[in-house]
Amino acid sequence: MFPRESQPGWQAATRGQTDSCRSGPPSPATDEVWWVWECGPTPASENMAWDEALLWSVLDLGRPVLRFYAWSEPAASFGYFQQYSDVLQRTSLRPLVRRPTGGGLVPHDADWTYAVAIPPGHEWYKLRAEASYQRVHTWVRAALERLGLPTHLAPEPRTVQPGCCFEGHERYDLLWQGRKVAGAAQRRTRTGLLIQGSVQPPASLAGMRPAWHRAMQAVAQLNWRVDWQPFVPPPAVAATMQTLLESKYSRPEYHQRR
Repeated sequence: MFPRESQPGWQAATRGQTDSCRSGPPSPATDEVWWVWECGPTPASENMAWDEALLWSVLDLGRPVLRFYAWSEPAASFGYFQQYSDVLQRTSLRPLVRRPTGGGLVPHDADWTYAVAIPPGHEWYKLRAEASYQRVHTWVRAALERLGLPTHLAPEPRTVQPGCCFEGHERYDLLWQGRKVAGAAQRRTRTGLLIQGSVQPPASLAGMRPAWHRAMQAVAQLNWRVDWQPFVPPPAVAATMQTLLESKYSRPEYHQRR
């Protein structure tokens, strides 16, 4: 998926800035606290509502949140700006849910899914979209390397079927043996930055999702001195999620509106 800012009218990030460090910014002098949420399998509509709720809530939470989650049923998500009629013909997976971020069509039948919400005061929030995209995939690459899977960042885009995230790739997507195995999409608002990512692991990593979760945390702890704390959604975040679910994501007309 291309690292788009997916909501008109919000602060836009432009291409061109790169992130040259190994796996992120230089290590801070003191530990930085992040929340981590092991969410488990959840219905498609709730997954999207939770991710958007984190975007609107991370300013008040005051620190980044990493959410790992799965899907309680095979599903596919598509980008905020995509046409429902287009994606309908490109996958047999159901349900189809519109993401709060940009990008293309993503299958969620066997992938490892995550979201990162960053508050506005954080250094990551200040990055341009392409640099942010590079940073998150450098992080994912280092975690996969700990599992014995060597990947690399795509140096240039390659389009095969427009609108399908994992057919072809964009610059800084993760490739393994020439095949895209990780993509992401972003949305930046005045309340924070949301990154939604999907890893489509090869069969050799079957059953290693928990190990990958641990590897993601270990890489961030090593490179950014992140002190991970377990996250339990406060009542205000849960209320925001429920409002989004009832007003948008549980309604077929929202996903089919264009």
